[in-house]
Amino acid sequence: MFKNRSEAGLLLAEKLKNYSKVKNVIVVTIPRGGLPIGYTIAKQLEVPLEIVLSKKIGHPANKEYAIGAVTLNDRILGINLDIISEDYLMEETSKIRQLLKLRHDRYYGTNKARSLQNKIVILVDDGVATGHTIISCIKLIEKQNPFKIVVALPVGPPSVIKKIEDMSCVNQTICLLTPSDFYAVGQFYEEFNQVDDNEVIKLLQKANNNFVETV
Repeated sequence: MFKNRSEAGLLLAEKLKNYSKVKNVIVVTIPRGGLPIGYTIAKQLEVPLEIVLSKKIGHPANKEYAIGAVTLNDRILGINLDIISEDYLMEETSKIRQLLKLRHDRYYGTNKARSLQNKIVILVDDGVATGHTIISCIKLIEKQNPFKIVVALPVGPPSVIKKIEDMSCVNQTICLLTPSDFYAVGQFYEEFNQVDDNEVIKLLQKANNNFVETV
């Protein structure tokens, strides 16, 4: 059990201390719940913080079931999509990109995200349940040709963590808790408040200021 996301971030940072102040390391986190954890890790390691803006494409019969994922520049699709029309995929991709563009403008303003090419990427979230989101993010990050991908999570069910560990592009997986009685990420936090856009923006700005001061 973690007190809050900040405590989980400190515990993960301790496991990641070998990456402290390493020049080509970058912490990448999934908004919005992952931001407080990613911020804490980036601050402790004295490395930059970025976010991965992606959103799943839901199955037409069940929007919660992911059949792919979209970023502003890329799209990945799962297998066995024969019964799903290309028109549906194009329409959903367009809708998602419009939403991601709004989020990008809100979070970054006129700034641009750092390139992940040849970087050691530490991908962080506040936990995983089904794993669909983070696995999609890993595949999208892989397309940017990083040097190494490290996945760092506070909690997740054993079966999902095994799936992540088995991905050929993942070089290291760290998960503090892998309980067999897993129901939801929030059950392992005493405080699990929703993270809003204002906090995302504030933490990104603070992380950027922290990194500038240490380089």
